[in-house]
Amino acid sequence: MTKVLTTDNLSKKYGLLKVLNGVSLSVEKGSIFGILGPNGSGKTTTLSILLDVIPQESGSFQWFEEAPNYQNRKRIGALLETPNFYPYLSAEKNLQIAAQIKGIPYTEIEGVLKTVGLFERKNDHFETFSLGMKQRLAIASALLGNPEVLLLDEPTNGLDPQGIAEIRNLIQSVAEKGLTIILASHMLDEVEKVCSHVAIIKKGVLLVQGKVDEILSQEPMVELKAENMDALLVALKENPLFIEINVLGFEGLLQSIPAESPKHQTSPLNCATTFPPPKTAVINNKAQKNFFITIKLRKNFENSQTQ
Repeated sequence: MTKVLTTDNLSKKYGLLKVLNGVSLSVEKGSIFGILGPNGSGKTTTLSILLDVIPQESGSFQWFEEAPNYQNRKRIGALLETPNFYPYLSAEKNLQIAAQIKGIPYTEIEGVLKTVGLFERKNDHFETFSLGMKQRLAIASALLGNPEVLLLDEPTNGLDPQGIAEIRNLIQSVAEKGLTIILASHMLDEVEKVCSHVAIIKKGVLLVQGKVDEILSQEPMVELKAENMDALLVALKENPLFIEINVLGFEGLLQSIPAESPKHQTSPLNCATTFPPPKTAVINNKAQKNFFITIKLRKNFENSQTQ
């Protein structure tokens, strides 16, 4: 499969704060690739580096299996920020300005307005648009020039359910025409519904990447926090609810411990699920910050909670 984008150990610091820590991604042509993570995880920083808005601290990336250059940058459309158009101008006039900046003929404007469902509103002022319509007009601007790749940063942020559904349908419609879409979002539900592949990032660290149906169909997991790592590890090993316990560091697997075979059903540990989505368990220890633990719940435990 042709690779549209590959990154190799991308890292970025702002002063002493490391916002990206060795992120390596691989995006296949024709996929809808989601970069999923909470706010502040490094999603926008990653996209900004890929668009040459900011430089990386270390690492490298390739577009279309080549080093980034002006020609392959022209094959990429992007929406990184809140739509920024002249409020007193019509949708068509705003796109004419965008086309002029990009060196794109005005003849493309009608097509992109039809693609995003705004052709009938082309003469209406931008200030009269709903937030969802403004977002669709921004996507229309990104589609000028017939890009092969579309980068979208939180395209449904702040939208109501109808607006979210409209953007979701638009993304799927555009992808059906052969575009590769790279979508950054903090919403698991949206990534699960629209993306074919996903990379999960937390605090600048890539936790996992792969096909959405494979990543999200893994054994259920939970995230825990504990003051005493050793005591918690002993408790987890003895608890029959867990089938696997992994002690991991940022450099990889440090230890894998099979849990005890289930002898009887007991009450679950008092734990709270957080982000990453409930497929990954992370146990943070203030005294030992360089490693964490993942655990897998038995399926019969998950089923018992719904009865």
